[in-house]
Amino acid sequence: MRFWDSSAIIPLCLAEPASKKVRNLAEEDEDLVVWWATRLECISAVARRHREGGLTSQAERNARGALSALAATWSEVQPTEPVRHRAGRLLMVHPLRAADALQLAAALVWTGEGTSGAEFVCLDRNLRESALKEGFIVLP
Repeated sequence: MRFWDSSAIIPLCLAEPASKKVRNLAEEDEDLVVWWATRLECISAVARRHREGGLTSQAERNARGALSALAATWSEVQPTEPVRHRAGRLLMVHPLRAADALQLAAALVWTGEGTSGAEFVCLDRNLRESALKEGFIVLP
């Protein structure tokens, strides 16, 4: 079981340079764990690429279908006061945006703050560095 950031979910839904690596990780993972807003973040990313001309309408529909299939099987960390509290702390100590702080806070809540041996799947550079500093094993 690994915590998955939105940046690592997108290549599961679209063909990207990192797709093969994250697909291999997903095949090894019995239960993807994500933050409550991950699905919305991914929809936003797919819609933005479509608006900017990087995806055809069919590719957008395919990506949204793949996302729906994934979302039907993953586990979500719900928005709670402990997540919000941890995100606030993370914003004070790491160079993160609010959405990324919530992702990392959700991962910390999921582990019960015991990050030793816990895996965090992420492709965003700042979030990867912050997760490493918080004690996660960061993949890929």
